Amino acid sequence: MHQVITIDDSTSADRALRLIRRGSTLHWDGDFQNAKQLLAALGRRLPVPSGGTFHDQRRHQTERVRVLNSLLVPIINHQVRLRRAPDVRQACAEAYGPPDGERWVPLRELLGVIGAHQLRIRGVHVPALGDRIHPHYSVFAPTRSEYADLVADCPLPPGTTAFDIGTGTGLLAAILSRRGIRQVVATDNNPRAIACARENLQRLKVNAKVVETDLFPPGRADLIVCNPPWIPAAPATVLDQAVYDQDGRMLRAFLNTVREHLEPGGEVWLILSDLAERLGLRERGELLRMFRSGGLQVTGRADAVPRHRRAREGQTTSLWRLRSTAFVSTIGG
Repeated sequence: MHQVITIDDSTSADRALRLIRRGSTLHWDGDFQNAKQLLAALGRRLPVPSGGTFHDQRRHQTERVRVLNSLLVPIINHQVRLRRAPDVRQACAEAYGPPDGERWVPLRELLGVIGAHQLRIRGVHVPALGDRIHPHYSVFAPTRSEYADLVADCPLPPGTTAFDIGTGTGLLAAILSRRGIRQVVATDNNPRAIACARENLQRLKVNAKVVETDLFPPGRADLIVCNPPWIPAAPATVLDQAVYDQDGRMLRAFLNTVREHLEPGGEVWLILSDLAERLGLRERGELLRMFRSGGLQVTGRADAVPRHRRAREGQTTSLWRLRSTAFVSTIGG
């Protein structure tokens, strides 16, 4: 039976974990820094998965998140009413919107909100851009930037227009504009990403238009770039949505319709990691069949090795260069 139990500095991590496993939600009424220590102690008591399939590990991670999210702290109008609590008003406003009275928030989530605020202020230096990108809460941060290197280095097709589909922070739109493409349109269906991209592009003084839509803006482009979520599985949290794409829905929708938005002779740049293949979630042959089903033909590919610490051994990020099969057959004949 679910219960809400108030605990404080006198509660041990072992007792807290027993309460959570019995189905209780814990409301913290003690020192904020001690709450952080308790959360860390809970994390150390949860087993780390070793082996098993991707889905086994995903189920384990989901349970881990459930346990750790059972420790809640009180926030009243974006202020944490606990001893030694930091000022989180701006961070909460960025994540939750205007103050709305009292709420109980998982401490784990709140720490993520604080971290996102600090990253937004600090920004992420992207070598391919030669500048910093400032991500917003729940918008994918370009801390893994090998995909940006690929877009910065790949030879541009002829033309003056480009679409950046699923722009996120606006990074790829900025790179395309700085490479000399005169008309760049960036799209996303996440209002947070739209606000983030507009802010970044304005700060960078990049002449690009940002449009909120599911995939494509009106019109056609000479170059269409897309860096979709790489893992075809269901997202467990809001933050997962930039990485997880259930059943590859966005990828399939993009490939099935992109040809309709391409100028004659135009080119599609699809940026994908082979992580899904390494996890056993998709085969390379399936990806190639999706290209053919969308009326697309591979005309080139550039690869990069991820440098971040979470990359798997041998993992590769690729920029696939695609053209309409109708155009390729025309110039071939």
